[in-house]
Amino acid sequence: MQFEVWAPKAGRVTLQCDGTTRALERDPERPGWWCGEAQAQDGSRYGFAVDGGPVLPDPRSRRQPDGPDGLSAVVDHGRYAWRARWAGRPLPGGVLYELHVGTYTPEGTLDAAAERLEHLVRLGVTHVELMPLCPFPGRHGWGYEGVSPWAVHEPYGGPEALKRFVDRAHELGLGVVLDVVHNHLGPSGNYLPAFGPYFTDTHHTPWGAAVNLDAPGSDEVRAYLVDSALAWLRDYRIDGLRLDAVHALVDTRACHFLEQLSTAVDDLAADLGRPLFLIAESDLNDPRIVTPRAEGGLGVHAQWNDDFHHALHAALTGESQGYYADFARDPLAALAKTLTRGYFHDGTYSSFRGRSHGRALDRARTAAHRLTGYSQTHDQVGNRAQGDRLASLVSPGLAACAATLTLTAPFTPMLFMGEEWAAGTPWQFFTDHTDPELAEAVRNGRRREFAAHGWREEDVPDPQDPATRERSCLDWSEPEREPHARVLDWYRRLIALRAEQPDLTDPDLADTRVAYDGTARWLAFRRGDIRVAVNLGTEPAAIPLGNRPARVLAAWEPVEGPGENGILRVPGESSVVLVQE
Repeated sequence: MQFEVWAPKAGRVTLQCDGTTRALERDPERPGWWCGEAQAQDGSRYGFAVDGGPVLPDPRSRRQPDGPDGLSAVVDHGRYAWRARWAGRPLPGGVLYELHVGTYTPEGTLDAAAERLEHLVRLGVTHVELMPLCPFPGRHGWGYEGVSPWAVHEPYGGPEALKRFVDRAHELGLGVVLDVVHNHLGPSGNYLPAFGPYFTDTHHTPWGAAVNLDAPGSDEVRAYLVDSALAWLRDYRIDGLRLDAVHALVDTRACHFLEQLSTAVDDLAADLGRPLFLIAESDLNDPRIVTPRAEGGLGVHAQWNDDFHHALHAALTGESQGYYADFARDPLAALAKTLTRGYFHDGTYSSFRGRSHGRALDRARTAAHRLTGYSQTHDQVGNRAQGDRLASLVSPGLAACAATLTLTAPFTPMLFMGEEWAAGTPWQFFTDHTDPELAEAVRNGRRREFAAHGWREEDVPDPQDPATRERSCLDWSEPEREPHARVLDWYRRLIALRAEQPDLTDPDLADTRVAYDGTARWLAFRRGDIRVAVNLGTEPAAIPLGNRPARVLAAWEPVEGPGENGILRVPGESSVVLVQE
């Protein structure tokens, strides 16, 4: 078997494989690369030593059976016999469901999660979006401190379990999206600097030195990240990738890393004959990210839209701290703007940043599905001090209004696991660092962060306490009892309407029209023949819908259609979806 590793500054590189050591040779065709042959098979343990140093895991390791600090293992992807015949599932028209493997079930494994996929089929979503799966220290964590970006966290089940999960999802008609992190690697188990200039002091990020995307040696680093992305799509038959915090990818080169990645993904999609896509998490409000490359953009296929979340959250809860401040000044106006223009900050002043922010979308050429809309995400729930979900902050009626707005808005909707039944479990920040110093630093940092916002230290959950993770696991008995069952039925009905009514997946962002009354706290909008009305106030609202007759398709509380005068009377904290005839 051929082994290879990039170590451009090394004078000597050795391979240890199944207890045998041999020297590698420089590759005459590829500067900085070392290669050699050794007897190996699926499961063989190996690692590399640079200039007589310790044997370290392969930077391109496909498996880390003993965690980030152990030896790598050979993975023969050809051994798995795929069952599902899968032509792919594109993003337009989709409904995403964000899922954390470690807390979706008490077992916290991919196989256990696969056993719950039929719930998602009955719910009606089209794609399950897995939070990061790369190896990280310990057993439990969010996954954003991972290393080995080709490998699958062993406590989740490793590579074979991911293939079984994807296979089962595809058998059920569900696409699979994977969250990947290119902007940093975890501080523990990260041995890349021993091999080459994977990081650069030219730029700095919240995690320290930046990933090297534009300094000397960056050609190979960019290829390293692109190749790992393609491996998920090719070797595991993943349908799309969510790119974590692309605003932290510091790149001054003429061809931005995201453009290089989107080109490679589109080329692979053409080769495989099935749709593949990228969804960026970005706080830049920069339309170029989702603008096609042929039109001068970076060619990413969609992006998370936090502005919609912030406007919706401020309207529902009244919270105005931090980045909610600008949205909370007139939350229904902010919500109306995001529904019709995508971004709230599109060149406007951001008090949170102390400067103007963003750039306007061109609604004539930006399809609405390129923005992902949501009322909750792992970030927006888990980064609260106690991981409290929206359902714990507002009434069931307002939570239903949030569902209505998310699932009928012009954007690609995304749900966070458990929100579909107003889960009573929190989703908190938890870690399982094996390094005591790192564990203490994370614990103290979390407490300091929230102490600055008035929280008492004892009220901030200890990330290292196993109980913090256990509290965050979904309670699968909840969907069978009230009030959770009613909320679940509402989500199912809304998602079914989205599939039944073509106007709800119309990509024309400019076609949405909104009216609202900030004092009475109601908002209504139309998309084609569909009319959506939400009353966030506690008192009944009289909402004018126009003179055309309209039929109620779904209502949280019983509602009669509008009278001859076009007035729709909506109970307090309730929502209605209608079709005009």
